[in-house]
Amino acid sequence: MQGERRMRAQVAVVGGGPVGMLVAAELAGYGVDTVLLESRAGVCDRPKATTLHARAVQCLARRGHLPGPAVPYAGARGARTGSPFHFAGLPGLFITAPETEPEPILKCPQAQLERQFEERAREAGARILRGHRVTGMVQGPDGVRITAEGPRGPAVYEVEHVVGADGARSTVREQAGIGSDTHPATISALMGAVRLAEPDALPPGWHRTPRGWIVSKADAEGRTHIRTLNCTGAHADRHLPPTLGELRREVSWIAGREIGMAQPRWLGRFSDFSRLARTFRAGRVFLVGDAAHVHFPIGGQGLSTGVLDALNLAWKLALAVRGEAGPDLLGTYDAERRPVARRVVENTRAQLALMRPGPELDALRGVFSGLLAQEGAQGHLGGLISAQDTVLPAVLPAQPGRSCPSAGKFLHNAVLTTSAGETDVIRLLQGGRPLLLLLGEKGAGHREQARGWEGVVRVVRARPTPDVPYEALLVRPDGYIAWAPGGADLGAALSVYFARGARTESV
Repeated sequence: MQGERRMRAQVAVVGGGPVGMLVAAELAGYGVDTVLLESRAGVCDRPKATTLHARAVQCLARRGHLPGPAVPYAGARGARTGSPFHFAGLPGLFITAPETEPEPILKCPQAQLERQFEERAREAGARILRGHRVTGMVQGPDGVRITAEGPRGPAVYEVEHVVGADGARSTVREQAGIGSDTHPATISALMGAVRLAEPDALPPGWHRTPRGWIVSKADAEGRTHIRTLNCTGAHADRHLPPTLGELRREVSWIAGREIGMAQPRWLGRFSDFSRLARTFRAGRVFLVGDAAHVHFPIGGQGLSTGVLDALNLAWKLALAVRGEAGPDLLGTYDAERRPVARRVVENTRAQLALMRPGPELDALRGVFSGLLAQEGAQGHLGGLISAQDTVLPAVLPAQPGRSCPSAGKFLHNAVLTTSAGETDVIRLLQGGRPLLLLLGEKGAGHREQARGWEGVVRVVRARPTPDVPYEALLVRPDGYIAWAPGGADLGAALSVYFARGARTESV
């Protein structure tokens, strides 16, 4: 096409919300030539997600996007810290994390995270192109060709890989021919910020009535942010923008009394429509965040799930682009993240079932309220909501008579003493390198097996500590254990994850 601009890059990220910006920041931080295409001209301050759950917070700290706790830690070994939360609007859930980790729930507006990740992406060298709308994508054996419309007209981008972070109506997903499993909407919900005629008409909190739910929260400007849940059916005109009159009528109907309001902002609709892409990878194309999975936004799990997608994919894709990945490393992204997304879709559907009005569900809600008061139930539901119960599927082939139950689990933070001084797991991973941790003389015996992967793996020797009850560990950049003694040999694990390099960095 005449006047068409052309650009090359190693990876194109399509979509510049917080998840897309995080992918771009991570890739560029690894030295990958990255371009991000976003249709919006700037960050939208419309209130969206505000919650990051424990595992997302922990992984972001390991990548240096959030601060870790001070070293050394206060408190007794095994102590935990916690934050109150809810399940299906029922109070009593308490999400905990080890005291050595950051607080298990971080409240942060989505727009603030997007700005933070964008700044880090630009500093790392990513090219952030706003006002660029992707119109087509063709995948070939050696790369992907993207066409887009930008402020200066049409443009073509020739890249090695594409990451679709372009939301629920993903163009990348459609152009890649990736199908989805969906559940149609069965409820209608509205949201908006208003000034109430009577400020005390809707106190902050969750309000359940025989007709549905109202969630209200006051802001610093004197507005009340409202979300409604109406279980009588899906929106008849879900594509039409809502009005102040519609929100007022809905809130008044659910509350059972007239509630006046004015000066609306950020009016919107949502529902329990859910989507799970049938694969998160199609050749050179990957999906993250809402492009891969959409669910009812109960429990604040959407942003955290997208963040964990980004942190799982980025280091693998960076190693692949740099020629340092094992032959099947990229295939583990779909195998690890799609089951987690399915669990989020399912648990949000379960929570919605508990939220439906009607006396026939009162007894069930009573049972769940009792369960939330029990430590065991808190552990299960807290782990489910916070993603701290995630154990990754086995990557290494099974060895007859040998198993490694620790592989796939998350390595929690601990103080480590090295020849360079005192540090911890979080700080050792912030450089983004896979970590081979050798503890004491027994651990040092595994050092020789890593010589074939020099240049990829960082080797750190530390004193034995009861907080890390292993003699050696291979830890992925996202904090999950790739290998521990007891199963396959270290060399087998290294060969699955990484290509051979030139030199090992040792501490």
